[in-house]
Amino acid sequence: MAVQVSDQDFEAQVIRSEQPVLVDLYADWCQPCKQLEPILRELENELSGKIKFVRVDVDKSPMLARAFRVQSIPMLVLLKEGRPVDQIVGMADKKTIAAMLQPFIPQAADEVQPPDLAVLLQSNRAVAVDVRDPGAFARYRIPGAINVPADQLATRTAELKPSDGRVRVLYGRSGDEGRDLAAKVRESGVQVAFLSGGFLHWEAARLPVERGA
Repeated sequence: MAVQVSDQDFEAQVIRSEQPVLVDLYADWCQPCKQLEPILRELENELSGKIKFVRVDVDKSPMLARAFRVQSIPMLVLLKEGRPVDQIVGMADKKTIAAMLQPFIPQAADEVQPPDLAVLLQSNRAVAVDVRDPGAFARYRIPGAINVPADQLATRTAELKPSDGRVRVLYGRSGDEGRDLAAKVRESGVQVAFLSGGFLHWEAARLPVERGA
């Protein structure tokens, strides 16, 4: 559950937080605020340990309401190192809120962003490894990628060893798929990375796509 904060403990809970903090400014009488609450709870569960979620009742914390210049609620304010970096006023869906949070989510050391992978590939410092099924790979893929379907990873691990100095970056349709498979490969002693957001984020970034056989 999101931490309830007030005028008295805002500095300790938010300003001094080492994590980015999403502040939900609400009131008990606000119906859109109540509709937003389960969406924020889902995101909080998914981003546990990465983004801190707090709630501020504007009726009980007038100093904070004035500090954030609240004119309409719900209002979401994202702070990093104690400073506001983005905000959303009014009702918003999960996708919109997640998009605001994404740039501020701490990355794993083995996570590669699409633009960074493009640079690595261009400089021949990485190999993109497509873990989707052969049919999907044949239709469209990251240029120059090799196909090692997820169900073959266990028997083809040797192909992922960076013997040539190039890091192998796994990607599936989504980021979760690549992340989970990369973790399994690393358990076998082979160091690989994964593409943040998977092929969906690669396309969303409008990076080159290779099509056909």
